[in-house]
Amino acid sequence: MKKNRISKNWINKQKRDIYVRQSKVDGYRARSAYKLIEIDKKFKIFKNKMTILDIGASPGSWSQYVSKIVTNGKIISVDLKKMEKINNTIQIIGDFTNSNTQDQIKNKLTSKAEVVMSDMAVNTTGVKNLDSIQTGELCKEAMIFSKDVISSDGFFISKIFMGSSFNEIVALGKKIFKEVKVFKPQSSRKYLLNFKESYINDYGSYKRSTYL
Repeated sequence: MKKNRISKNWINKQKRDIYVRQSKVDGYRARSAYKLIEIDKKFKIFKNKMTILDIGASPGSWSQYVSKIVTNGKIISVDLKKMEKINNTIQIIGDFTNSNTQDQIKNKLTSKAEVVMSDMAVNTTGVKNLDSIQTGELCKEAMIFSKDVISSDGFFISKIFMGSSFNEIVALGKKIFKEVKVFKPQSSRKYLLNFKESYINDYGSYKRSTYL
């Protein structure tokens, strides 16, 4: 009964959500596109001819947005699920945390990536702190992997939930990148169980100093 009530609440929120409605008008596969659009407006990240790595890409709204800008670069979209084709993108189907998938990514990269971005999150269990920690681990793994593939002036963007691992993630970002900034897009919403979602933006590659 409780699960059905939560499902109905989610459906009702989706119907009222202005970003869900706008995504249908603009042709984006999910409302999450507007989070990346806000991040880009704030930090002026994406330019044509870039190499972009999109981790946890399904259903593809981030890759959709970037593909409109990066028409002569390379966009690699990685997810467990197969997605409908997106122009100007290369799709890798696999678990990002698996070393074989990471090797596939490196093989597809012919140059360092200017942007590594991740909207990965675990399926929530209902235990707020546990879900925050598990999503945080995905963020950390993506951040550590990016050391090998990101350019010296590149950007790392990742979803994080406010929770017990938040400070640890920010501290790791400061060790790896030149500058770390936490930004909460207006289009981010409070999830069921009152999760608060933000994005960490790192700028400047491993063992250099700049800004995120």
